[in-house]
Formats: sequence, C-alpha cells, structure tokens
Amino acid sequence: MSENDLIHTLALLHVARIGDTTAKKLISYCGSAEGVFKEQKQNLLKIEGIGAITINDLHAKNHIEEAKAELEFIKKENIKCHYFKEEDYPERLKHCIDSPVLLFSRGNINLNRKHIISIVGTRKITTNGIAFCEKLVEELAVYNPVIISGFAYGTDIIAQKAAMRHKLQTVGCLAHGLNQIYPKGHKKYMMEIENNGGFFTDFWSSDAFNRNNFLKRNRIIAGTSEATIVIESAEKGGSLVTADIANSYNRDVFAVPGRTTDSQSIGCNNLIKQQKAHLLSTPLDVPYLLNWQLENEKPVQKQLFTDLESLDREEKVIYNYLKDNNKKLLDTIAVNCNLPTYKIASKLLTMELKGIIKPLPGKLFEVV
Repeated sequence: MSENDLIHTLALLHVARIGDTTAKKLISYCGSAEGVFKEQKQNLLKIEGIGAITINDLHAKNHIEEAKAELEFIKKENIKCHYFKEEDYPERLKHCIDSPVLLFSRGNINLNRKHIISIVGTRKITTNGIAFCEKLVEELAVYNPVIISGFAYGTDIIAQKAAMRHKLQTVGCLAHGLNQIYPKGHKKYMMEIENNGGFFTDFWSSDAFNRNNFLKRNRIIAGTSEATIVIESAEKGGSLVTADIANSYNRDVFAVPGRTTDSQSIGCNNLIKQQKAHLLSTPLDVPYLLNWQLENEKPVQKQLFTDLESLDREEKVIYNYLKDNNKKLLDTIAVNCNLPTYKIASKLLTMELKGIIKPLPGKLFEVV
C-alpha cells in the first residue's frame, strides 16, 4: 500500500459518520479511498445506504491533516498497516462484514499457520479455570496453533503466558492505539509477546481510551480465529460478546462447563444450554471437533466406507444433502430432505454416533 493510499484511507476513516462497513462500500464503488474524495457528491449519493449526512463532512481539511499526523506515528514506531484488500490482512477476518479497513500491528505476527484459536474469559478467573486454561494450551501445543486473546487481566494473560511457555505464537488484540498499553501492569510481557507474535488493533494513537473499545475489539478476536474458546464467564461479560460475534461469523465456539452454583461458570453453562457452544470437557475435544491433524499424521477415515454402507435410505438422503450443501440447520435439512423434524433429529444422532456427521453451535450440522 503506497503512502498516498494510506493517507487517504486514514482520512476516510477519520470522517465521523463513516465506519468500516460504509468505508468498504465507498471504496468498492470508487476503486480506492482517494477515489472517494475525488468522486462527485451526486454520484456518492447513488450508493445504497449513503446519505447526504454521511458525506457532508467528507472534504473537511482536518481529515487529511489528522491522517498525516497518524502516518508520522506509524512510521516512527515502525507499525505495520494491513489493508483489507491485501494479502497480509488476516484471511479469516477478510470474510467478516464489519472487519477493520485498516489493521495495525507490531511484532512478528505470522497468521499463515493452519490453526488459529482465540481463548477468552473472565478477568476474575478461578484456580480451576487457570488449571484448565494452562492444560488446554499445553495439550494443543503439538498442533502448533496461534493463540489470540485480549491481553487483559485473568483468562487472557493466563492463555498468552501459557502460549509463550510452550513457544507458541500469541497475538494480543488491544482496545487502544499502539502508543499505550492497558493494563499497565502487563507492560512487562510486551517484548516477549512481540518476539512470539505481537499485537493487533484498529485504534489510532489519537483515539480516546474508553470501555466501549473493548466491545469493538472483540470482533477482531473472533474474526481472526477458527474457533473461540470461553474458559469461564459470569452471566454477563465481554467474553460472551466475543462468543456471540464468533457465532454470527459462523465460527465454532467452545465453552468449559462448571457447577451451576459457581458464579464464574454461569456464562459458559448458558452458552452450552442455548446451543451456542460445544461443551469442552477435555482439551482434546478441540482438535477432534475441528478435525485437526498433526503435521506428520495421515488423516483417519474413521471407517467411512463401512459406515456409509450401513446407512438406511433416509440417512443416505441426509448425507448426500449435507455433502453437497455444507453446514445446514436442522429445520433446513428436514425441509430439503422431505422428512419430519423429529425423524431428522433421530437420524442425525445415529449418523453422529457413526462419525459421519458432526453437530455445530446453533443446530447446524455438517459432514465430517
């Protein structure tokens, strides 16, 4: 991305009523951020969802001035800028409608790894939660995953410290610009994290720090990852927001169950109860349900041909439908396979036990 393109992209994002989704729409129509500034107003108004109020402030001088000031910070601090249309932008994040137009990073981040997961949870993590989180990272280390989290107190930093202990790459998604660090007590971990991964943010150095930033940054945690794992959560919390975002992106979500009397397990139990997350009882549930294979391990067929031969006529109809159509809701399968829902539910359970299909959050099913 050229310096001129970066300045105009920053300037576009500085316009008060233009967020990431609107900016992408404008860039798509005009070909580039610079093209947006050059386009006539009457043409911009032809774009669906773009009104006069949105673009009235487009040509104010302060947008370019602020963009140039931010560029100076970017250059001075040797920050990398990832544009949503370029190859170095996180691949999974590209497919999220509200993903950042620009993502800023520092460190040695390499997301070309096959397995990327986010680990989130309460800041008031219990001793049981700590033990499970550390065991999770330890047992997944053989698959060499990238561990994404929010660099906050509690679950986040426990997961990221465990990742560094096992020489795994870890990325902290920040709710502020790269000119500061929060919490300040985690500054001591920054250098080691940058050597083993780094930091992502879409906030500028000039952005004010407030609590709403945490909710915004959660879409980066969820969108960058193949799956989101919630270790512990109270009835309400940011990790549940991250889980909801992951579900909206059609990503896998896992939750660690706990006793109904434990306040820090209510959120996880509810995710499982509402079928918004897989029940995670052992770390090896993750590679099993995500179909991970070790680098030197040959894929296991699970006696697929034998199992397929054992399917009855209706099960074969379901199997062929899912094979051709990927993930589908239970009700959708019933309609398209011309079978009643109660029968579909029974057949899906039988096929799951045979290892032919697997359930996903939200009553989705897919072929293994």
